[in-house]
Amino acid sequence: METIHIQTESKNYPVYIGEGVLNKLRTFLNDYFTNLTRIFIITDETVANLHLDKLSSVLNPWNPIIFTTPSGEKAKTFEVFYAALSKALEDQLDRKSVILAFGGGAVGDLSGFVASVFMRGIPFIQIPTTILAHDSAVGGKTAINHPLGKNMIGAFYQPEAVFYDLELLRTLPPQEVRSGFAEVIKHALIHDVDFYYWLKTSVQDLNAISAEQLTELLTKGIRIKNEFVRKDEKETGIRAYLNFGHTLGHAIEAEMGYGSITHGEAVMIGMIFALKLSKQLAGLDFELEEFIEWVEGLGYKTKIPKGLSVENLLRKMKHDKKSIAESIRFVLLESIGRPILKTISDSTIVEEIKVF
Repeated sequence: METIHIQTESKNYPVYIGEGVLNKLRTFLNDYFTNLTRIFIITDETVANLHLDKLSSVLNPWNPIIFTTPSGEKAKTFEVFYAALSKALEDQLDRKSVILAFGGGAVGDLSGFVASVFMRGIPFIQIPTTILAHDSAVGGKTAINHPLGKNMIGAFYQPEAVFYDLELLRTLPPQEVRSGFAEVIKHALIHDVDFYYWLKTSVQDLNAISAEQLTELLTKGIRIKNEFVRKDEKETGIRAYLNFGHTLGHAIEAEMGYGSITHGEAVMIGMIFALKLSKQLAGLDFELEEFIEWVEGLGYKTKIPKGLSVENLLRKMKHDKKSIAESIRFVLLESIGRPILKTISDSTIVEEIKVF
C-alpha cells in the first residue's frame, strides 16, 4: 500500500492506494470520526452490482444507507442531485454523518457536491472504482452537468480521505480503461517528460498492464495532480493546466450527449488538437504523428466524431470554465512539462477544427 498526502489550502488528507486498502476503511472511520451517526453510500447501478457487497461487508458494524444512481454521466443531473439530497433528509443524516462516494468520476463528482451543500457541508470519503477517478477523486472538484456545459454547477470541496483499492479495477471494460489512461497521459504531458516516455515505451497494450505498472502509473498521476492542487486549490492559476485537452474534449462530450463517449476518449481527441495547436502557436517540438500512432494502437479514436457541428462545438467551448468574457483559452504546451494558457480567436479555432 502507498499513502500519498494531498496538501491544499483548506485541507490535507491521505490517499491510500493499493490492492486490498478497502479493508482499512473500518479502522479509519472508527479512528477519524467521533460519534459517527450514519453512513450514506452513493454509488451507481454498475458498481452496486459488482462491488457493493464487498463494501457492505467492510461496514458490517454499521447499517449504511444506499443511494443508487444511473451509471456514468447520467448521475450528474439536477434530478439525481435533488433525489440524493431528498434521500439524505428522509433518512435523517446530520452533521455527524459521512457520505461515501463509491464509484467512478461521475459518482465522485455528484457525491462531493451533495456533501458540500447538505447542511452547509458534511464530510465525505472518495472510494474510486475506475482508473479515470485517480484524477477526479483527488483535488476537491465536485459538480453536476448542465446541457450548456460540463461540470458548470459545483463547488471546491475536499474529501476526508481517498481509499483507492486497485482490486476494484479488475472489472473495468476496455473503454473505461482507455478513458482513465488518457488522464494518465495528460498528467505526463503537462508535467513530466520522463514519465511520458516511460508510458510510451512501457504501455503498448492496455489489456497487458501489470499490477506493478498500474500501481506505478496511478501513483505517479496522483502525485502530479497534487503538485498543481497544493499550489492552486481553487484554480486561479496553474491548476487550469490540468484541463489540457478538456476544452475541446468537454465540448465533444456535451455535443454528443453526456455518456455517448467516455470522458477520457473525448479528452484524448482534445489533447491531440491541443498538441497540434501547440506546434503551430507555442513552438512545441513534438512527434505528433508518432504520438497518434501510439494511442491509436491503444484503441483511441483520434478525430472529431462525424456529424458534429463546428459552430456548436465553438459555442460549447465558450461555456468552458477557462473561457473569459467568451474568449476561448486553451492549455497548450511549449514543451513536454511546460504548459501555458493561450487565448485563441474564434476564427482560428473554426479554421483549425475544420482542418482537423
